[in-house]
Amino acid sequence: MITLARSSKHGRHSPHQAGAECRRVLSEVERDFIRLANDPHFERWRSQVVHTGGCESPVYLSGYSNRYDERGALTSQYTTRDEPGGRIAVRCRNRRKSQCVPCSHLHSGDAYQIVRTGIIGGKGTPESVTAHPQVFVTLTAPSFGAVHRTGSEPCRKATPNATCPHGRSLACQKRHEKGDFLTGSALCQECYDYAGHVLWHAHAGELWNRTVRNVRRTLADMAGVQRSRLNDHLRLTFAKVAEYQNRGAIHFHALMRLDGPGGPSEPPPAWATSELLETAVRAARDATTAPLRHSGAVGARAFAWGRQMDCRALGRAGSEPITPESVAGYLAKYTSKSVSDSGGIDTRIRSYEEIRCASASPHIRALMGACWRLGSLPEFADLRLKEWAHALGFRGHVLTKSPSYSTTFGRLREIRAEFTRARVGELGPGATFVLSAWRYVGSGYTPAEKEIAAGVREDQEEIRRTKRLGLE
Repeated sequence: MITLARSSKHGRHSPHQAGAECRRVLSEVERDFIRLANDPHFERWRSQVVHTGGCESPVYLSGYSNRYDERGALTSQYTTRDEPGGRIAVRCRNRRKSQCVPCSHLHSGDAYQIVRTGIIGGKGTPESVTAHPQVFVTLTAPSFGAVHRTGSEPCRKATPNATCPHGRSLACQKRHEKGDFLTGSALCQECYDYAGHVLWHAHAGELWNRTVRNVRRTLADMAGVQRSRLNDHLRLTFAKVAEYQNRGAIHFHALMRLDGPGGPSEPPPAWATSELLETAVRAARDATTAPLRHSGAVGARAFAWGRQMDCRALGRAGSEPITPESVAGYLAKYTSKSVSDSGGIDTRIRSYEEIRCASASPHIRALMGACWRLGSLPEFADLRLKEWAHALGFRGHVLTKSPSYSTTFGRLREIRAEFTRARVGELGPGATFVLSAWRYVGSGYTPAEKEIAAGVREDQEEIRRTKRLGLE
């Protein structure tokens, strides 16, 4: 209980003294709450936070935006001059859920639309694509050594007293649950091929590109068409998402579709079926490698895909029917994840000492350390392993697609912005072009602002949950 005034032999303290004493016992957050409550611009500031969805690290901009008609007459004007602090908050747009939940939710929603429209059409993609041959593919990394696994069965079954060359047991009778610190880590760090792991990551993008090229060549060979003339008959398009497994290895989920020579608006020839595409994908996966230039440190290598693979046509019956919504939701879910979901970190590493002190498992730290050591070799300079050590050597985008597969993130942002402007009447009659000037003036929250933004996030998440349950 806070006492605002107390008696003394000289009488009660003055209100000023009592207020000063009260402020001394308040925490930093409480003092900041009092500041916000007395700010005349508080409601406008809070409306900005609501508009950003409670973004965890908003960016503040200062500037103006003027709209003109075809005659050059000003139709509407906006300036941050009258905003709280002379600035306006916008989303940070970080896709990682570990960094910003509201922005990752928005990014996942856009990814869902990109994948879904590529399956059934919409937002500029013809609805006729739903009849085009499509397959769902999962490609994994090869094994780099034995690791601990989750499941209801014992982790590793082996003959009694079986050991690796370093004397460590090859068996593990524990049943690791999801989130177990050992899950994904090597049974023996000395046996595990950490160099091969991070170098495979550095070549995963090239391995995918070669695989797509081989799918096209295989399709041409199977159809009896000249490889150089395949585009006269059909086009192969795709959307691909990268995901980290528990062992810290990337694997790819992809949707592949066959279109006619004119793109999504044309059907492919009758001989181009889902079964043919599935056969071509499997053949290309087995035949594709990505060579590594010779190095005295690791020798000569050729990287390939792992043995585990899944390739199924959309709509095929099975234990879980593949539907557009399930596939789109499945792929969109992974666009908000990162290496941190496998025990890594999301921020760039600047020194080897940061790796030693990183809040990650020994297995992940060993992978980052391998990136740092190999990145110091001149023959691997172009792989930028040090720069991407936090991502374990993988420097690709989480979601990539063919240009004509479906809509884009940029187009979805434009649609959202147009909807917002139309709702608030910002465009004005006859507006044809915009003249804007913005500059960065800050980011983040004060302690009390952070608490209020967290409340906004919780409210909006509850609204989403209610809508999902159909309670409205």
